[in-house]
Formats: sequence, C-alpha cells, structure tokens
Amino acid sequence: MHDAIRSLATVGCGSYECGDVHFLLKPVSIEVTDVHEKERLIQSRLKHYSEMISHESAPTALHKALYEKALLQNGARMAGDVQALALALNDLHTGPTIALVSFVRAGLPLGVLLRRALLDQGRDAHHYGISIVRDRGIDMTALEAIIQAHGAENIVFVDGWTGKGAISGEIRRSLAGDARFPVDPRLVVLADPCGRAWLAASAEDWVIPSGILGATVSGLVSRSIWPTHGGLHGCVVYDHLHDHDVTRPFIEQINDLRKNVGVRYTATPWTSSEQGALQVAAAAVVDRLAQRFDISNLNRVKPGIAEATRAVLRRVPDHVLVRDRSDQDVQLLLHLTERAGVPVEEVGSDLGPYRAVTIIRSVSE
Repeated sequence: MHDAIRSLATVGCGSYECGDVHFLLKPVSIEVTDVHEKERLIQSRLKHYSEMISHESAPTALHKALYEKALLQNGARMAGDVQALALALNDLHTGPTIALVSFVRAGLPLGVLLRRALLDQGRDAHHYGISIVRDRGIDMTALEAIIQAHGAENIVFVDGWTGKGAISGEIRRSLAGDARFPVDPRLVVLADPCGRAWLAASAEDWVIPSGILGATVSGLVSRSIWPTHGGLHGCVVYDHLHDHDVTRPFIEQINDLRKNVGVRYTATPWTSSEQGALQVAAAAVVDRLAQRFDISNLNRVKPGIAEATRAVLRRVPDHVLVRDRSDQDVQLLLHLTERAGVPVEEVGSDLGPYRAVTIIRSVSE
C-alpha cells in the first residue's frame, strides 16, 4: 500500500474482504438525530444533511425477503451488467492501472465487483471508498492520497446509479479547473436514466439488489459525515447490524453469476444525442413534478426506484408516484410506503424514464 494511503487513519475494509476495498473514511462517533428533526434542520438550513445521521435499524423480515426476491429476480442482470462495464473499462482505459473510486455507500458493491472482474481480465486494479457530499463536494484529502498513489489519469469514479445527476454535477464542481481530470468526469454506474454518467450499463430505472439495503450490504458503514475540523470525511461503523450483514455473501453471489454469464455485450459511453435525449426527458419529469407540487427546492424530488426507496427510509416523504403498482421492481417501495402511511399514486408514462419518484414533505406543511 502506498504511503499516502497508509498514513490515513481509516475504518479499513469495513466488513468487506480485505483487498476488495479500502475505505478512506475515518471512524467517528456522532449523536443520532430523529428523522423528523433532521428534516426540519435540513430544510430550514440550520444544518446540512451531512452533519447529522439518524439511527439505522435492522431490516425487517419482509424487507429481507424482498431483498432476496430482488436478488433472485435481478441478480443475473446485475452480474451481466458488471461484466459489460468491466469489458468496457478494459477497452477504454489503456493505462497501467485502474483506480476505482467508489462513492460511499451506493457505489461500493459495484466497485468491488468491477475490481474483481478487471482482475479476471488480467488488469491491475485497486478500489477505494470515499465520500462525496451534495453541495459540498468530494473528500479531497482522500482523493489527493489516491492521486499520489495511482495518478489522476488512472482514476475512474463509481456510483450505483444516477437519479437527477446531482452527484455527477458535484464531481464536476469539485474538479472544475483541475487539469489532471477530464472536463467530463469518468463516472461509471449501473443505471443512468438521466444520462449524466460517462459510462452506464443501461438507461433503465430498475431495482439493483444492493440498492434495497443500506449498511448491511455496504460493509457496515454509515452514510458519510462531514468533518467538523477538516481532513478525511467520517462514518459510523454499525456493529449493531453485524448479525444482519450480507455484504460478503452478496458480492460472492453476484461474482459467481458474473463468471458464468459469458460475454453478452460491452457497455459503450452515450453518444451526445443519446445523452441529450435522456437529460431532456429526465429534467422534464422533475420540472413537471416541481410545478405540480409547488416545489422550489428540487432536492425534495427524488426520482428513480433506488432514490425513491431511500427517501422513504431516511427522509420524511409526502407523496410517492409509481409508473405501475404491479411492477415487481417497486414492491419494496410500496411495502415501505404502506408502513409509513405515505400515499402512492400510479401515474403511468408521466414519470418518463423513471419507475418511481418520492416527493419529500416540506417542513412548512
């Protein structure tokens, strides 16, 4: 391990197999904030969301069952998409090494799987988990250490999916003017319905099995936490969820499927016309919903199955809209809305490229 990495005090590999990922996050202790209080503080701008964290409960038996169902239903698809992305990275990146930089937490499972697939192709590949915070940027302490170890030209950013493209925009803002990086950041995702990634397996909004769970499929680490005194961003290690952890079994299952899936296709970057069409269609949906629900802060609109589901789990939802109630990919979301008493509306093609959207409740309501 390079000295620049070794010198940082971090949580190591979490509950992942050591070698699969190295987290560049420092362990912190932080008092939990009630979800409703957190929402009030966020919307009143008294605190940023990255300065607080709420308690993460163990998934219920039904939640676990829906995860297993998603794994059975979409595990092979994820495996094939991982292989397609790895083949593309192998072709597109000709440097001596590939440094995969996953954004905690949604990017972690994909980053681990991509590294394994690249190693199988004989590539030298490394994988790190770092923080990016909306409106505040990338953890530059972590990124500079990776640059020292591997060179900026070998870095590929990884996230699980895109919703509106907020993270893609945050990468651009963080790296603006940095000649070591291309103007269009190398961001790789599985699903990119809004056309904001450099490389995606598809534009379809679908249930990625790892997107159904939180810490228990992401190394038992929390969402990243903004550092009070600078330096590395932080996280909480969720030891209380150890008995529910499926981090390693998930990786092994998808990786085994990938090895048997064969070469079905190689992912290719969007053409400018493809990207433009996706961006226009996605933005039109967000704009229509903002107008319908009288929303001025677009952060209250959470499009895409994964973002819609996480918003119901971690925020205070007001409405959930789905394209089709009978869609198997929205069943966990419907289960969570029923438990939370959140109204659901079926709106068909009004959601454009998305299969679900959650509207966050305004604190003034």
